Amino acid sequence: MRTFIKVVEAGSISAAAGELDQSSQLTGKQLRALEQSLGIQLLGRTTRSQSLTDSGRVFYDRAKIILGEMADAEALIAETRSVPKGNLRISAPITFGTQLLATQLPEYLKQNPQVSVELCLSNRTTDLIEEGFDAVFRTGELPDSQLLARRLAPYEMVICAAPSYLETSGRLASPQDLANHQCLIFTHTAMRTEWQFDGQDGPIAVAVTGRFKTDNSEALRAAALAGLGIIMQPRQLMSAELESGQLVRVLAEYQLPGRAVHILYARDRRMTPALRGFLDFCVARFGQG
Repeated sequence: MRTFIKVVEAGSISAAAGELDQSSQLTGKQLRALEQSLGIQLLGRTTRSQSLTDSGRVFYDRAKIILGEMADAEALIAETRSVPKGNLRISAPITFGTQLLATQLPEYLKQNPQVSVELCLSNRTTDLIEEGFDAVFRTGELPDSQLLARRLAPYEMVICAAPSYLETSGRLASPQDLANHQCLIFTHTAMRTEWQFDGQDGPIAVAVTGRFKTDNSEALRAAALAGLGIIMQPRQLMSAELESGQLVRVLAEYQLPGRAVHILYARDRRMTPALRGFLDFCVARFGQG
C-alpha cells in the first residue's frame, strides 16, 4: 500500500523506487502483487506514462487515510511506551504498606506525574486477577501460581520487648526461655504457633503462647510498647522503636531466618510503562534479595 501511494505521487515506478531506496524490480513486483490481491488494476501504464484507473483513484484516497491512521496509532503507542500514565491498583499488607510503601510512593508519583495509584491495605491474601489489581505485595514463601514475581530484600526478623516488660519478667538466655514468657502472637502467619531460629545444628522451632493475639502488626507493636510481652517482627518495621529504646532486642545472638518479600503481577496482563516503572522502582527502593 505504501509502495502504491509512493508510485502514484512520484509519477513512476523508477522514481518511487529511488525514494523507497529499493530496486525498480522490487517496486514493480510489490505493485503487481497488490493489484493481484485486490483483483483490480490500479494504474494504467504505458511506456511513457502512468495514470490512475477509476478503481485506483478510489483505493488511493482510502489508502492515504488508512496509512495516516496507522501512523497516528504507531505514534500513540510509542508515546504510551515511553511515558508512564494511567491508574495502578496495588495491594499490600497493612504494616508494609503504611510504614514502607506509603513513605516511598510520593517519590514515585513525583517522578511520574501522569500516573495515579490506588493503594489497598489488607493482611488477607488478595486475588490479583479477580479483584483487578495490577500488582500485590506478599510476605512469606509463595505458593505455586500463574503469577510472575519480583523478589525484594527479605525481612530481617528481630525479637524485642519493652524495657518495662523485661524488668518485671526477666531476661532471656536461650530461645527455650520463651516458654516462660508472654509472647505477642501474630495470627496471620505460621509464627502464631512457633518461632524459628537458625541453630548451629539446624533449625530450632520453639512453641510460643501468649494472652494477646492479633492479625494486625500495628496492634501487636502497640501491645509490645505497652509492656504486654515479647514480639517478633521485621527489623525494617521496628527500626524507629529500636533506635529510640522504646523496644530492645532480646536473643540477639541467635540467628532468625529471613522472611521472603515479593511483588507479584499477572503473566497475561499488559506490561504498561506505569507498571514496569513501578516494579523497577520497588526493586530499587526495597532491595533485591
